[in-house]
Parts: sequence; C-alpha cells; structure tokens
Amino acid sequence: MKPSKHLIFALFALAISQPTLAAPQPLDRVAVQINDGIVLESEITNMIDTVKANAKAANQLLPSDSALRTQVIERLILTRLQLQMASRIGLNIGDLQLDQAIENIAREQKMSVAQMQQKIESEGLSFSQYREQLREEITLGEIQRIQVQRRIQVSPQEITSLVKLIQEQGMKDVEYQIGHILIDVPNNPTSEQLEASSKRANIVLERLKSGEDFRRTAIASSSGPKALEGGIWDYMNINEMPTLFAEVINGAKMGDIIGPIKSGAGFHIIKIMDARGLQTKEIEEVRARHILLKPSPILSEDRAKAMLEQFLKQIRSGEAKFEDLARQYSEDPGSATKGGELGWAEPSIYVPEFAQTLNSLKNDQISEPFRTTHGWHITQLEERRKTDATDQFNSNRAHQLIFRRKFNEELQNWLDEMRSDAYIEIFQPETNRG
Repeated sequence: MKPSKHLIFALFALAISQPTLAAPQPLDRVAVQINDGIVLESEITNMIDTVKANAKAANQLLPSDSALRTQVIERLILTRLQLQMASRIGLNIGDLQLDQAIENIAREQKMSVAQMQQKIESEGLSFSQYREQLREEITLGEIQRIQVQRRIQVSPQEITSLVKLIQEQGMKDVEYQIGHILIDVPNNPTSEQLEASSKRANIVLERLKSGEDFRRTAIASSSGPKALEGGIWDYMNINEMPTLFAEVINGAKMGDIIGPIKSGAGFHIIKIMDARGLQTKEIEEVRARHILLKPSPILSEDRAKAMLEQFLKQIRSGEAKFEDLARQYSEDPGSATKGGELGWAEPSIYVPEFAQTLNSLKNDQISEPFRTTHGWHITQLEERRKTDATDQFNSNRAHQLIFRRKFNEELQNWLDEMRSDAYIEIFQPETNRG
C-alpha cells in the first residue's frame, strides 16, 4: 500500500508536549525536497514497513535497510513528480469519480461497498486511507496515460509488419516472466562513469550467477522501474514486451541470466524467471457506443450529469435514439459523427472507469451516468465477442501489442526526463546525539 500523504500534522504534534513529564519523542522531519514539494520521514518509514510486511508474507528476502531505504525514496520521488505534473495540468480525481471507482471495484469483487469497507478495515487500514490511496493510484494511471500516450506513434507499416510476421510464424504461444536489473549511468557520462557502471553491473551479474537471490539483488541494486517489486515484470508475450527484452530472450531458457546489455539508460541484466503457455488463447472484445459531455465554466458537473440522466429517460421511453443524441450532443469528436460508435476493442484500452463500467454491463444495457477524467458519459454495451488471439490475429490486436510495448518504453523515458529536470535534495537522517 502507498503511504498516506496527510502526515504533515506530525510536524507539530509534539510541539506543545511537556518534556519533563514524558520521554522526548522525535518530531517528523522533511526527508526529501522535490521541486517545491517535500517527502516526510514518516512517509518513508511507512512505505518501508509496508514493503517489509509484504516481503514477510511472501517469504521474500530483502536487502539491507539502507538499500531498501534508497529504493523507497526513489519510488516516492517518482510518485511525487507525477503528482506534481498532474496538479500542474489540473488533473483532479474528484469524489464522484472516486466513489464510482470504489463501486466498480466492489462489484468486481462481488460485494457491496459496505462489505468492502468492512474487509479493508479488518485488515488494519482505515477506509479514508484506502480512498486516498486509490485516488492517488488513479491519478498516477491517468497522468501516465495522458503524458505518455501522446509520445507514441504506431505507423501502418509497423502494424502490417507485425500482422505479416504473425501470419508467417504464428504468434509465439509463450508468455515470459522477466526479471530485470538496471545499473544506470548519469546523463552524458564520462568514460570513468561508464566504466564504473559497467564494473558494478558485472559484479551484480557474478553475484547472481553464484546463486544470490534475484529479487533481493534487484531491490538492492536496480534503478529499473520494477526495482521495489524485485525487478519482476508481469507475464508478457514477446510481441508486447519492451524491445530490449524481446531482442535478447529469443531461444533463452527458464533460469537463464543474460547481460550486461548496454543501452542509453545503462547496463541491463535480464533473467527468465518463468515461462508458460499463453493463459488466454481467446481475448474478449466489446462493441460499444457512448455520449460524452465535458464539464466547463459554462456546463457544470451537476448539469452535465443531469443532461445525461435526461438522455437516458428519452432513450428508454423511446422519445429519442442513442445515436441521434450522440451526434447532436457528444463531445467526443472521434465517435460523435458515428452515433457514438467506438467499434470493437478490448475493454482494457479505455480508461479504468470506462472499462469497469463496460465490464459490468449486459448486452444492449445502457449505463447510468459516470465520470472519468474525460468528462461525464453514458455508454451502451452493444455486444461481446471472443477472438482467437493466436490464429485470428488482426490489425487492431497488432496495434494494441505495439502500443503496449512502446508505452512501457516511453513511460520510463518520461520518468527519467522528469527526474533529470527536477530539483531534488535528499537530506540525510540525523544521528542521535548524546
């Protein structure tokens, strides 16, 4: 779980304590400055405690406390930079949108919101903390989608090439779980800095080959995006994994350790943690349509929602047709002229709230109004279908695979650029004085 951000009160909590009556307790302190924001020592402590608790539950070894602290600070820095970017562009996940996300999560878990709240609180987390953590997770997902998506271009030639490759060779029916360690290099490194990083990478490689635990080593040494997860990426087909991974695992066996491989980011070490047959031979696609209204100084949130509720009544009573209302009112230029039609797609390509809403609908059912970062929607699920992801590969699926691969690559580039442009100062913990 991510730590609560509302800990600033701790800076003042003991300010009026009576030192003569009780043993002195340390005040919270600023541990990191990131541009005009801060990370508190308590945030670092909370996240370290969470990582340790998760590792204990998974029977996973961890590196030294100092190495773990370094990784936690780096994760908090990247999180804070993304939240600062979200604030700058006015991205805000309001309570209505958050409530809707919680309702969707509860529905997916086949329980009511009250039951989910009871379950969360039984695990020691307050529901208000859960709400704020979820708000942060949604914000991070949205800012990544907004900032990274526009950096990605998938050309018709790339799609054609991948479709042709699949038709000639068949889709690789294996998914790989990859372990990844990145030994980074500074921007514009000197030959001495390159040599030092290369030496570090070779030392790490030798430790791994001598049997040291990969996850523990990744947490201690890696600068990669999955470092705190032990460097482990989710299962991926070769066509959707980052190009660097795809190029080197061809012909590799489970347990193989590959590297160091040099790139612009540094030196990479890759391990094939596991391989399995494709778990889902078929993929489910949905055909849907929607009407989008975007709140503005002229159109309030309440008014946008009320208009969609009125549209629902008109559609259900037969006074109006969905497609006609979409053409007249929808503010999604890509679909409005087509009566709101979005075409066939995997639900996962949409923002989470939209995908969750589609997943909850039956054929021909129209949703109640719901909020996403784009605005207020109603959507109708027209039909579902299952397509064979191996034998009936099409250009839409090819586009999605290429997009996912590029997204992972560009996300890391974007994070690296943000970090290099930011003012960051890490304050060392104060030592106890006698």
